Amino acid sequence: MAALAWLLIPLVAAIGAAIWGSWASKTRTTGDIAELDGYARFRDAMKEPDSGSDAV
Repeated sequence: MAALAWLLIPLVAAIGAAIWGSWASKTRTTGDIAELDGYARFRDAMKEPDSGSDAV
C-alpha cells in the first residue's frame, strides 16, 4: 500500500502541473485597446494649433 501512495504522489503532481500549465498559457485579453485610444487622443491633442496666447 505504501508503494501505491508513492506512485500516486507524482501522478497527482503531474495532473496539477498540467492543469496549472493549461491555465497559465491560455490567452488573455489585455487593455491595449484603451491604451491605444488614449494614445490617439494624445496625438490629436499634440496636433492642435497653439491658441495664440503667449502666456509664459
